[in-house]
Amino acid sequence: MRNLRGIYVIWLRDVKRFWQDRVRVVVGIAQPALYLFVLGNGLGGSFSLAGTPAAQGGFVRFMYPGIIGMTVLFTATFSAISIVWDREFGFLKEVLVAPVSRSAIAIGKALGGATQATLQGAIILLLAPLAGVQITLLDVLILLPVMALVAFAMTSLGIAIAARMRSMESFQVVMNFFLMPMFFLSGAMFFTDRVPAWMKPLVSIDPLTYGVDALRGIVLGLNRFPLVQSVLILAGFATLALGLAVRSFQREG
Repeated sequence: MRNLRGIYVIWLRDVKRFWQDRVRVVVGIAQPALYLFVLGNGLGGSFSLAGTPAAQGGFVRFMYPGIIGMTVLFTATFSAISIVWDREFGFLKEVLVAPVSRSAIAIGKALGGATQATLQGAIILLLAPLAGVQITLLDVLILLPVMALVAFAMTSLGIAIAARMRSMESFQVVMNFFLMPMFFLSGAMFFTDRVPAWMKPLVSIDPLTYGVDALRGIVLGLNRFPLVQSVLILAGFATLALGLAVRSFQREG
């Protein structure tokens, strides 16, 4: 029970900090909208869509699930920066000496970051009509758990890295090194079945590929993999990432 209370308190603290930071919430909406409507319309007008999945409704419509995935990815991973911030100001040391297990701390942080990313992704669902996408209530009920799973996996990865960082600058550099390839290889902005042969293995090992594919399948019915397969792969990656996050916290001094 003590560990459960510890998980709840850490989760609640992170969610409150996120919701009270209105600038972060607004920017978290503006940036995906910029990618979706400016970059989407720009890229869509730069090449022919004939014979591609994007031809059905335009490139912005095709990009929309990928932008949801991007929002969840960046919000989830950068939520882990609070660990580096707490270390610099001494709060993390107080948490580590609390009478709760290190595993509970890692799980609480992962759940807090996943909740933030899921909320941010849910807000992006409001842009669906502007992107020419129709989402039903049933779609939303399926989308939210998938977004939460992606968010939990990505937050756990961010925590595993943040627990080993000693400055926010180092964390941002390392995370960008991982995030940008994950985003671009996920198929959020292009058709992964048309990539060169040397890129296909990279696309296949990218966990976000299966998250974006699942979201696109739910929203547009254009998935390459069965939804169950994508969910199982994401769950496996989330378990591995959480294990790394717990181990990183157990090694904290």
